[in-house]
Amino acid sequence: MEYFLNRGDKLTGIDNLSRKGADLNLKYFSDRSNFKFHKADVRESGKVNDIFKEYGPFDLIIHQAAQVAVTTSVIDPRTDLEVNILGTFNLLEATRKLSPDAFFEFASTNKVYGKLADIKITEKDNRYEFADNKYGVSEEYPLDFYSPYGCSKGAADQYVRDYSRIYGLNTVVLRKSCIYGTRQYGVEDQGWVAWFIIAAVLNLPLSIYGDGKQIRDILWIDDLVGLYAGLFENHEKTKGEIFNVGGGPENTLSVNELVDILKGEGIITEDPVEKDWRPGDQKVYVSDINKANDAIGWKPEVGRDEGMRKLIGWVMENRKTIEDLLAGK
Repeated sequence: MEYFLNRGDKLTGIDNLSRKGADLNLKYFSDRSNFKFHKADVRESGKVNDIFKEYGPFDLIIHQAAQVAVTTSVIDPRTDLEVNILGTFNLLEATRKLSPDAFFEFASTNKVYGKLADIKITEKDNRYEFADNKYGVSEEYPLDFYSPYGCSKGAADQYVRDYSRIYGLNTVVLRKSCIYGTRQYGVEDQGWVAWFIIAAVLNLPLSIYGDGKQIRDILWIDDLVGLYAGLFENHEKTKGEIFNVGGGPENTLSVNELVDILKGEGIITEDPVEKDWRPGDQKVYVSDINKANDAIGWKPEVGRDEGMRKLIGWVMENRKTIEDLLAGK
């Protein structure tokens, strides 16, 4: 959002502020004259339509509202379904009826590919790796929804794709791996890189689910925003497409490696508690990001180590604010 505000675009925001830290990020942007915010829930079609009628039509719609945790979806699958499927449907319908020329970018997830059980992996001292898959998982890999979260995001993913094919909307789907960056108030169930750093800095208990060798490709937030902008600027080429999005093979990180980095920084002094694997957890997920590169020349600019230093620094600088947030102040 900051990128678009800084270049002078007029933005309209919709959020129910249910996630911890959302109100802090809203406050950060509250003095911007080119930003209008509406506290609303995407499940409320009437409110969504009213906002579209008053402030639209829009040039660009970035849909990131979601229930975002696999664990939460297992506990409360109905809310997961309503937020992720019905919420997406409401936004698509508002776009179709009230802003049909907009470019609609949807934040999907790597969880639509399931456990990737048929991809051979190798086990090393501190991580798993794909045995033969040099570039990672491509967009051609079969969908295999796993967990209520995987089902709800996968269904929404396909709705977005099909609204392009059936209604001619200018949509694009971004199947994301692990995104991290400043002003990310990560929690144990989602935003694991930020959560580990926050918990380590605040000396909170840490848990590892599984053996800690599972890896993801991590992508710094500014690189993701650059992709959003690039896809929009090249919308005639990218509309109707699906892109896997992450740091790619050059920016992979295992849970154990993150713990070792934090130990090396002197932030973690005790080993995390080991717990059982979470349902549907992928031992390895790495995005094949060649399609985005081929389409618009995009690739990550911020490497893993640089991004980690930036995020550790931000958490340390904002320690008191984060402590107050976690304490409910």
